[in-house]
Amino acid sequence: MKQVLQNIKSGELTLADVPPPALQPGGVRVRTAASLISAGTEKMLIDLGSKSLLGKAQARPDLVRQVLGKMQKEGVVNTLRNVQSKMERPMPLGYSAAGIVEAVGEGVSDLQVGDRVVMAGAGYANHAEVCFVPKNLVAKIPDGVSFEDASYSTVAAIALQGIRLAKPELGDNVVVIGLGLIGLLTVQMLKANGCRVFGTDLDPKKVALAKELGMDDGVAGGDVAAAVDRFTGGRGADHTLITAATKSNGPIELAGEITRRKGQVVAVGAVGMDIPRDLYYKKEIEIKISMSYGPGRYDASYEEGGIDYPYDYVRWTEQRNLEAVLDLVARGFLKITPLTTHHFPIDDAIKAYEMIREGSEPYVGIVLQYDIDRPQAPVVRLKFDTPGIAHDTLGVGFVGAGNYAALHLLPHLQKSAHVQMKGLVTATGLNAQQKADKFGFAYCTTDIQALFDDADVNTVFVATRHSTHADFAARALMAGKHVFVEKPLVTNPDELARVRAAVAAAPQQALMVGLNRRFAPMVQGLKAALPDGPKQMIYRVNSGYLPTSTWLHEAAEGGGMLVGEMCHFLDLMTFLAGETPVRVYAQSLALGRADLSDLDNLTISVTFSGGSTGMLAYSTVGDKAFSKERLEVFGGGVAAALDDFRVLEITRNGRRDRKKAANQDKGQAAQMQATIEAFRKGTSPIAPDELFAVMDAVFAARQSLQTGAPVELNAAVAV
Repeated sequence: MKQVLQNIKSGELTLADVPPPALQPGGVRVRTAASLISAGTEKMLIDLGSKSLLGKAQARPDLVRQVLGKMQKEGVVNTLRNVQSKMERPMPLGYSAAGIVEAVGEGVSDLQVGDRVVMAGAGYANHAEVCFVPKNLVAKIPDGVSFEDASYSTVAAIALQGIRLAKPELGDNVVVIGLGLIGLLTVQMLKANGCRVFGTDLDPKKVALAKELGMDDGVAGGDVAAAVDRFTGGRGADHTLITAATKSNGPIELAGEITRRKGQVVAVGAVGMDIPRDLYYKKEIEIKISMSYGPGRYDASYEEGGIDYPYDYVRWTEQRNLEAVLDLVARGFLKITPLTTHHFPIDDAIKAYEMIREGSEPYVGIVLQYDIDRPQAPVVRLKFDTPGIAHDTLGVGFVGAGNYAALHLLPHLQKSAHVQMKGLVTATGLNAQQKADKFGFAYCTTDIQALFDDADVNTVFVATRHSTHADFAARALMAGKHVFVEKPLVTNPDELARVRAAVAAAPQQALMVGLNRRFAPMVQGLKAALPDGPKQMIYRVNSGYLPTSTWLHEAAEGGGMLVGEMCHFLDLMTFLAGETPVRVYAQSLALGRADLSDLDNLTISVTFSGGSTGMLAYSTVGDKAFSKERLEVFGGGVAAALDDFRVLEITRNGRRDRKKAANQDKGQAAQMQATIEAFRKGTSPIAPDELFAVMDAVFAARQSLQTGAPVELNAAVAV
């Protein structure tokens, strides 16, 4: 399918051929009929992308601070590689569109195939022929409303949310600063609300258009304060809505000047926010900043998880604002057609952006049009690929192409002479073509079944969200493929049972999990320095705060930090002990705070089959500036400490040896090399029973937290 993408590093725009997005639970797949270019917002993205690296840094100093902090912890080379990978990732443009539902995901009951709908949300309602959108970001289009008019809904909802924050009453004097697209929509909705509306813009044509759409009065430049004074009879504006987009502080200063004492200013557009305190203080003006298109924005549980806010307590949400806008259009209170100045077919989308960038002609609303009947190929082929593969070569199908995979998995596969890159699968298709081309895949798609059906794919790598790991791994094993799964292997005991059964049913297939820390060079050195016999291990992890809204905390999606992260550390202690966990006891930190999960802060004690013990202390309440990981091991007269995989100290016979690395190496490269060599022989670098034992220990820790008692595991098997 065709999709507009921007290269973050260069700013270059492309109309790419990418696979259509996969249908996922909790949402619908929509064939796009029309999408609106939000010229102000998207031009800002284009301008940022075209800046030099220094210019980008100056525009986003917050990200620069994050990069510097990462350099201190992980080293310069690792950090720059991470930044480079993120900047190579293409960014989708568009967030306001309309079309027809072509498929409905599991858990969606109020939409069906054939429904005409609007779509909202950056990353979802893209300028693309097919979009996957979560159900709370979709609303049905009323009869009589065209796709083109409906495609304005998200932008109109932004305007509506600004009005809702102002709460204007019938007859209030309201001033709108900035009569671009959002400003013109704001004017119409304020008039529908019974307000007296005054507007101002630097462009006289936009002021004239606003008056045609019902605005009572307005001026283009000049003495705006005097004009507002006349309009309000010397009282000043009850409410001032700033819908301009500029770095200038002018709009916020003007708003303070024209708003009455104890009035209200709402900033809807991105403008300078250096508020003149004296002016606002003496009038006691209330100022609010509108957050996009309504409650639910930036809340993953609402937007991605599909959890709606109770109607009685949150009357207006993103979705209900979309519905309100569509109702205004259907009843004729919101006129869209006069706003559309340009139409472009999706095939000419780049021409639309060239017009915006060059400013070659005036514009307001720019609509992209689509052929909803155009066939969409599920697989995009990038190069000619000869059928057949040598018996000792891995024909790789890869699922998921996020930042971690692009940094730590795919480059090592691409470099290997024993690997052929066959098919790449991603859920959205967003970066499928770019990553497939970069790493030399023959084709890309959003349908994982294509890998299972491909006889030349004998190995599948899974680097998707945690909730998919067990299903993809079991299906790949049963399809006769070797399988590498990024950690964790599973998110619950039922999934573990399914994978165990698949391994038993497919004994010729190898299974590996991305537990890379045991392959780190410093860990290998530590292991070699430890004598035989029981060991005492203390592992401290200063993870740092992770918002509870992230998908990692969702039990069904990420499994929580215990499953998703702590498996790493339990595995490393298992490896160093050379024994199997037989007893687990876990305790959580009692924070009593709503913003942090107690289950993120754990102390887990593990007893191993040979008498070794391990203590894991995992914390999110420390300072991120402190080192993340420190592991201490004692046994047989040796004391050792590993700090953040950059410093290793081994003390024995009264002598201390200290090694320090310039860059952090957590073993990803060595792990991939070991996996390739083992899979070529039909084996795994880590025995399946050991992989299962680590997950058994994870789930035993969860059980111990629930019961408050230690949990005994099955009879130990030597590792």
